[in-house]
Amino acid sequence: MRVIQLWLKRIAKLGLILMMGVSMSACSRSWKEEVQLHDGSKIIVARSVDRGGRHEIGQSPPIKEQSLAFTLPVTNEGVTWKTAFSEDIGLADFKPILLDIVQDRVYIVATPMGCLSYNKWGRPNPPYVLFRYEGKEWKRIQLSELPLEIKTPNLIISSPDDEAERVGKSLIPAETIKQLNGELTQPEYKTILREPYQYAAGGCYEMVYYKGMWVGPGDSTGKRMMDRKTK
Repeated sequence: MRVIQLWLKRIAKLGLILMMGVSMSACSRSWKEEVQLHDGSKIIVARSVDRGGRHEIGQSPPIKEQSLAFTLPVTNEGVTWKTAFSEDIGLADFKPILLDIVQDRVYIVATPMGCLSYNKWGRPNPPYVLFRYEGKEWKRIQLSELPLEIKTPNLIISSPDDEAERVGKSLIPAETIKQLNGELTQPEYKTILREPYQYAAGGCYEMVYYKGMWVGPGDSTGKRMMDRKTK
């Protein structure tokens, strides 16, 4: 009788999880990409993606952290760029799409990871957040500061860890990266846009982060609720 009761409890718990439609899991993947720069030269970039957190059953956990690591060709300096888990949006802030070097200066072009990140980083149009490596630190720059030579995304963009696993190589050739990105239809992934365009926000409504919750900028009800909660 005791054994039957234990099994019934386990079945009930499993049923509750299935009814909730969410799962908690984590995984990490690492691989290398052959990245072709604007001048045709290539560097090897080590990439890693960590996934974890709540997600729908049957879907991959969200990306909570990812990094790029590479060696500068002239100075042999090892450089790392990382986007880490952000509490306010519940995942990593950015999706890197391009890495390039112009006159020994390193640039990374990233897009916000989802609508909350898009709002957090000022709803950029075109939808890029850009970085330049200066004094061993990454500094955010404006699109006008990105050299015109930098035009074409050269990192695996969409679900890079899944795509790397599907390709099945520890080093993904530059030509394969080009083919994978060529399947994407969003204009901001085809080339680096230099002018605002109508659909930059996609379906992302404008929101602001107010006392621990994302609300519409004119959502007085949501703000009052958070005011009461934080008193």
